[in-house]
Amino acid sequence: MATDETRPGAARPDDDVVTPVHVPMVRVFQIGMLGWLVALIVVLVVPTLHTGDRSWWPWCCVTGLALGAIGLLYLRRGRGNAADA
Repeated sequence: MATDETRPGAARPDDDVVTPVHVPMVRVFQIGMLGWLVALIVVLVVPTLHTGDRSWWPWCCVTGLALGAIGLLYLRRGRGNAADA
C-alpha cells in the first residue's frame, strides 16, 4: 500500500498556501453600471415598463447607476484596493 508521500495526488507542504485570484473590481463596476444603463434605456423606451404600478422602475435603475458611480469613485481613490490595505 502506498503512503501519503508516494501517492500521485498527495498534498505537499507547498500546497497549503492558496494564492488569491486577482479580480479587476473597476471592470466589474463598469459592467454593472452598463447593465443598469441598458435597463434604464429599456424601461424608458417601453411605456408599459414605467407607468402605473411600475412607475418606480426607472428610479431603481437610476439608483443602481448612482450607487455604482459611488463605488467606482471609492475604488479609483484606492480605498477599495485590498493590496494597499
